[in-house]
Amino acid sequence: MLAIRLTAEPDRLDVLVLPVRPAPGDATSAEPVPAGAMLPTGIADEAAALVGPARVTGRAGQVHAQVRPGGTPARLLLLGVGEADEAAWRAAGAGLVRATRDETHVTVALPADLAPESVRGLVEGLLLGSYRFRLGDDPDAPTLTGVDLAVAEPDAYAQAVATARTTAEMTRLARDLTNTPSSVKNPEWFAAQVTDAAADLPGLRVRVREPEQLAAEGFGGIVAVGGGSASGPRLVEMDWHPADARTHVVLVGKGITFDTGGISIKPVPAMKLMRKDMAGAAAVVAATLGAAALKLPVRITTLAPLAENMVSGSAFRPGDVIRHYGGLTSETTNSDAEGRLVLADALAYAVQELKPDLLIDLATLTGANAVALGTRIGALYSDNDRLAGDLLAAIDAAGESAWRMPLGTDYVEHLGSDVADLHSAPTQGPGSVLAALYLREFTGELRQQWLHIDMSAPSWCDRDDAELTRGATGWGVRGLLRWLATLS
Repeated sequence: MLAIRLTAEPDRLDVLVLPVRPAPGDATSAEPVPAGAMLPTGIADEAAALVGPARVTGRAGQVHAQVRPGGTPARLLLLGVGEADEAAWRAAGAGLVRATRDETHVTVALPADLAPESVRGLVEGLLLGSYRFRLGDDPDAPTLTGVDLAVAEPDAYAQAVATARTTAEMTRLARDLTNTPSSVKNPEWFAAQVTDAAADLPGLRVRVREPEQLAAEGFGGIVAVGGGSASGPRLVEMDWHPADARTHVVLVGKGITFDTGGISIKPVPAMKLMRKDMAGAAAVVAATLGAAALKLPVRITTLAPLAENMVSGSAFRPGDVIRHYGGLTSETTNSDAEGRLVLADALAYAVQELKPDLLIDLATLTGANAVALGTRIGALYSDNDRLAGDLLAAIDAAGESAWRMPLGTDYVEHLGSDVADLHSAPTQGPGSVLAALYLREFTGELRQQWLHIDMSAPSWCDRDDAELTRGATGWGVRGLLRWLATLS
């Protein structure tokens, strides 16, 4: 990962980056932001003279390069920082790292009065914008390896940089897990990755339930969904329990490592990206690892129900009745609505055995999420106004996006079944809302402390955009870490 260093005395000025912002009252022109560190003589005046002829607007992420043969620096880059808030600096960092991918090192002269939050945004943008996923050699890999942040008082920003680095590392981990092809990634592999990652963090415990244990303990939904695959299901349970914790949060993430749709098989175009159907599990696992790395004083128990939904003679059938953990039963007439079945087990287990203060689940659950909100916004459901507001604020501050959706009671009647307690996949009504209402039935006495996010659409990005890179986005890691930090 890209090396980032804070320094008051930059010693490498072959490529110098100066931030510029839109000029007051004129969106078509820009002005340099006064630097807080010592610059080469005359370089600030040169930058001020350059913005007009170069048509620099200061838009966040815009980069203009000026070659200076024989000079120091040899290249001067003007970096647009827009409104210069955290989000704009995050976009600036991503724009810069892409524009300098063929350099080896750059130095950014930061303003003297820059808020630590803005430095956090810049570092996150640099690290997330530089992300690449590839199995095997990468002949087109960027050569940029280091960025110096020149500022008068480096110590004032050390914590912001450390937090940004951890956040970016965990987001990149979630991206790696989600991007990994399902020929490599099955439930056993995923569980091993989590176990290995947690081993480096003292105080973080991991338990993995294997198929026989799941069956014996009554996790009927996980067992049914994973029953058609040669790679058996797993349930990963992580526990971060610092001594000073006052709040206990359970995070649940859907972990379908590949989804064919089962006997209700998907068409080929809909199946091609189903390696991403475990992005919810990747997000909650990575957020928990991040919370442990940051030593956040909040207890977190994370549940990742893992299964591969395949077509075979042992696959569960449309029309089957499944008995979940705790005893509730589901009639399932669509084996492609499998995610809610594994989540139901995990939610019921959390309520009955863990009894947390707050219960959050993330899942790539429905295509209806994208129909309602497009490709960048998660659908958030909760009966708890304060919990919903707090999490929405954290998601927004982190640079992600979600929108609160209604849990309409008029639709509950669609969950009725003639042969079971619940119908898991009603054919009438709004798909994302019905899926949320179904999950709510498994929250029992914690209904008012529960929140669900359907994040199928924003878990994937088809093109590079600011800090997002093509492929898995790691959506949810940044928002969860922001929110968990507020609970301390």
